[in-house]
Amino acid sequence: MNNPEPGRTGLRGKTSLESATGALLSDAFPLPGEETDSAAACGRVLARSIESPRPIPAFNRSAMDGFAVMSTDIKQAPVNLAIIGTSLPGAPAGRPVSRGMAIRITTGAAIPAGADTVVPIELCDASESSVVVRSPLPAGKHVIVSGEDFQAGQTVLQAGHRLRPHDLAVLSAMGVARVNVVRRPFVSILVTGNELFPPFSTPKNDLISDANSPMLQALSGRDGAFSKTCPSVPDTERDVVSALRECAQSDVILISGGSSVGQEDHVPAAVGKLGSLEVHGLALRPASPAGFGRLACGTRVFLLPGNPVSCLCAYELLAGKFIRRLAGLSSDFPHTMLRLPLARDLVSEIGRTDFARVRISHGLVEPVAISGAGRLSTVVQADGFVLIPPEIGSFNKGDEVVVRLF
Repeated sequence: MNNPEPGRTGLRGKTSLESATGALLSDAFPLPGEETDSAAACGRVLARSIESPRPIPAFNRSAMDGFAVMSTDIKQAPVNLAIIGTSLPGAPAGRPVSRGMAIRITTGAAIPAGADTVVPIELCDASESSVVVRSPLPAGKHVIVSGEDFQAGQTVLQAGHRLRPHDLAVLSAMGVARVNVVRRPFVSILVTGNELFPPFSTPKNDLISDANSPMLQALSGRDGAFSKTCPSVPDTERDVVSALRECAQSDVILISGGSSVGQEDHVPAAVGKLGSLEVHGLALRPASPAGFGRLACGTRVFLLPGNPVSCLCAYELLAGKFIRRLAGLSSDFPHTMLRLPLARDLVSEIGRTDFARVRISHGLVEPVAISGAGRLSTVVQADGFVLIPPEIGSFNKGDEVVVRLF
């Protein structure tokens, strides 16, 4: 792995993606936990395991509409039993079942004391005051036993689990109002360039709209972070240094543009001045000028190219992995994967990782582009991407490749 000096020397010896990723993730750990309301915790990662504070369900309840009876009473069915009350959800019968008696019951209602079986209404002939049970049933039939779902003290959700919508149903059922979750990483997004116009606006003269900050905000949100987009930064080292200092309290800074070796590329020098530039220049296409470093205060900084496709590539292959790890998530790609054959050759070169945009047509993988870092059309037309490892060089028509869907 290269360790470039501050300035414009970082691209002379390019680092392999594997080496850069290994170094990056070697000290990436989930952030500390914080308390939050369970109702707002969907998508968050548990910092502590959740144990059930009580048995779920908390009482024996009926799984059917019918009659709660003593199983010993119906061994010689058909038998005639006296109806002595009704048990409804939230309104139990309030009296026990004795020999020769039955209580009307609906699904979810508490099983009255003395009863151990529920006879479905389909097996009964009932009047106002009595019921004929036509078939015998064993003890426990159609009874949901207390603790059948979860026992008191049972670990229900493990630390490291990302809460899903149906997990909130479990938390609510257990009466767990607050949970301890991994703190979300705070990401500052900086874009550099004298030519930039605000996002989602129509540029004038020779300016261009900032395409990268909205994309980076969405990507970091997907990966469990919340972000702040800062005003665009002029192409001077002094302005870049000032902007980095203002964002130093962030967990991560994503800075797009100014990462190469041109006259107006001041980000590598600025990062080196405020801390250390650990990797600059990757054996990767696109996104070769990408890299990362750290401010003296510990804030991780990612150098992302200004071209939108290169920016996307560098985020997905480096920054996203780090941010997910901070958020308590797996650093693995979050994309759905498909393994499909190539419709035609996908050509690269030995020694470089390629981020190839592809589309899927009739069950085959059609390459859209490998080059063209500034052409947004290559990602609009693509369904996903294929990584061509540096030791492969190329894939041939008919080879099965792994497609990660956007």
